[in-house]
Amino acid sequence: MTKRSMSDVPFWSRLQPFVGTALAVVTIGVPLWLVLVTASKSRGEALNPDLSLPGHWQLMDNLREVWADGEVAAAFFGSLLIVVPVVTGVLIVGSMASWILARRATRLNAVLYALAISGIVLPPAVVTVVLLLRQLGLAGSAVGMIGVYMGIYMSTVIFFVTGFVRTIPASLEEAAQIDGAGPIMVFWRVVLPMLRPVLATATILVCLYVWNDVFYAFFVIGGRIDTLPLNLFRVASAGLYLNNWHLIFSYVILMSLPLIVVFAIAQRRIISGITSGAVK
Repeated sequence: MTKRSMSDVPFWSRLQPFVGTALAVVTIGVPLWLVLVTASKSRGEALNPDLSLPGHWQLMDNLREVWADGEVAAAFFGSLLIVVPVVTGVLIVGSMASWILARRATRLNAVLYALAISGIVLPPAVVTVVLLLRQLGLAGSAVGMIGVYMGIYMSTVIFFVTGFVRTIPASLEEAAQIDGAGPIMVFWRVVLPMLRPVLATATILVCLYVWNDVFYAFFVIGGRIDTLPLNLFRVASAGLYLNNWHLIFSYVILMSLPLIVVFAIAQRRIISGITSGAVK
């Protein structure tokens, strides 16, 4: 059997890698380049943001100015106050629920699983959520915001983790039960350690959603707690960064840098977790 020559390969098949690369450069590379060069310009050069190079690179000066005048440190800790409990809560509760839904194949659990993952496509009613939080006395509080985010993104965790649990041999759990381990011990000692790839994926995805969210935070906590997106909205609306696009884009870089670093480090684990949990 002879190998196919390049002339036998359809023209479109040879062109696909170049088209894919070009689309990635246009849709991802161009916006990133715009942010970088604008954040590196002076105020005069950045009045009309474009893709041109700055006359003098002053990215570090702009970042220092934003850090000092934009109250970034306080907003950073405000974001951590929301993100850390949300991620911890959805991972623990979601993984435990996923384990039960994956192992007990009953009609009731099938219905519960469908309801659980329906949150991926059904948007929450913001007005109803805000009114409910007011009735509970949680409006404008970190606890209320954490509860809203957990309710929104629990579906994502259950979707990925349930599919991953189904790939784990049940015989491992049965062996632990024979040795006298109870359900809680089986989950913490046997199941949970094997969920690390998919939990890493879920961690990054939930962090991305919550860290960059301004819509729900604006309506639920209403600026009573400063997160990075809310703080950027506040200082820009107050006129501190009015027409100062170099400072706005510098703030965006500071806000995005932690997640970019984490995503770059965990990229392989993210891909393996998505393919194992969603495809298998």
